[in-house]
Amino acid sequence: MAFQGGILNIGGFFACHRFVSHVTGFATFFGVELSQNHYSQASGMLLVPFFFLCGSMISGELVDIRIRTEKKPRYYILFGVMFLLIMFVVIGGANGFFGVFGTHEMVFKNYILLALLCLICGLQNGSVTTVSKAVIRTTHLTGITTDLGIGLVRVFHRKKLSGNAEEDSRANKMRLGIIFFFGLGSIVGGVIFRDFEYRGFLLPALISGGLFSVTFYFQVLKPKRN
Repeated sequence: MAFQGGILNIGGFFACHRFVSHVTGFATFFGVELSQNHYSQASGMLLVPFFFLCGSMISGELVDIRIRTEKKPRYYILFGVMFLLIMFVVIGGANGFFGVFGTHEMVFKNYILLALLCLICGLQNGSVTTVSKAVIRTTHLTGITTDLGIGLVRVFHRKKLSGNAEEDSRANKMRLGIIFFFGLGSIVGGVIFRDFEYRGFLLPALISGGLFSVTFYFQVLKPKRN
């Protein structure tokens, strides 16, 4: 999931020079555009992160609320929606729906693309956040890096502290893994988007499609056979 987050983030940046997997950047761009009296662009930068929120809310309905009410989370629907949205980006981009790939000038079509990518990232981040009990994020690294720093200090002082040092070590390995795979996704994404432009989104589509197939089998098909 972190690998996919890195690909989506670099894909948005290559397509229209905006990061999509974290909200902080949009707040910064909003301030920049507003200071330059670009009110329509500022409004767009303010509106796009709303779709990240929508994605998180949809994930909350499909995963979090169902877990809290002791029902099975519908992961297959979540990954299916992500797959369809990413495929829409691939097909729409290949047919010119989102404008020229790599343009520096922000137009309305670019905001649609950013909104869709933010929606996808919100879906992904919301599901992982729920399953990990707000410990893991896979679409941005700020919180993970902070947790890693705190966790490393705890390991360094493990002799002075009470608690399970092995648990802290495992958590740090997991955080390092997330950072590594997010970075790897950014590197791989940089290569594929440079050469394939919008078609580069086929890779995260395959990942989401694979996750949909696995979860659909274990949550729908297998229980019916049993």
